[in-house]
Amino acid sequence: MRRRSLVLAAAAFVALSGLAEAAESRLKRILDSGVLRVGTTGDWNPMTMRDPATNSYKGYDIDMLTELAADLGVKVEFVATDWKTLVQGIQADKYDITGSASLSPARAKVAGFSDPYFELATVPLTLKKNAGRFKDWADLDKPEVTVAATLGTVQEQQVKQFFPNAKHKIVEAPARDFQEVLAGRADAHITSNVEAATLVERYPEMMIVPVAAPRARTPIAMLLPQDDQVWINWVNHWIRLKRARGFFDELALKWRLRNE
Repeated sequence: MRRRSLVLAAAAFVALSGLAEAAESRLKRILDSGVLRVGTTGDWNPMTMRDPATNSYKGYDIDMLTELAADLGVKVEFVATDWKTLVQGIQADKYDITGSASLSPARAKVAGFSDPYFELATVPLTLKKNAGRFKDWADLDKPEVTVAATLGTVQEQQVKQFFPNAKHKIVEAPARDFQEVLAGRADAHITSNVEAATLVERYPEMMIVPVAAPRARTPIAMLLPQDDQVWINWVNHWIRLKRARGFFDELALKWRLRNE
């Protein structure tokens, strides 16, 4: 009888601990404070772009998270971060959620992900003057070729994976990999097909290498605290509802995003 009482008491303690954890969720804190803190890099066109003159942001992510905050009934506060510290910012409680990030097993070891809502693929870019030199992936994987990537991004790992024989130039934010190509310090760089489309529009001297097919199709999602399932569940319910009502389709159309 005594043993059964101890078991029941332990079970009750576990249940109460679960309730306490739920009560202390990031969701409750956000609702109580009236503010949703969003980590964003401001350097990924058209997802998140920061205007240094006004310190304001625009882009797909900005619209998405402004809508999420509105549905929560709170204000949104954008917190500047960079790719190499994006995950650490979630762990250190600098923000409650991030803008879009590529799913990766490494990130998922230490942070939570929302459900995906879009998919990207990786393509290489170079200068148009190199059109005869680079026509497919294999042309970039040579010792005399330098391929750039930005520190902390998924592309940093992909450069090493895709081009083991090439030289790798890894730059740290606020510098960007495409700037190395424009300046002639790298022959090419890789990025998402979404950013690639905006770069060739902005810089007419650049081109997407006409590879047979993009690589590494990857879903994108928002990063959240790994141990807060209540908050993760709410965000996932929001994504499912917004997807069903066409919000993400409208957002993709506005920012000219296509799953290619």
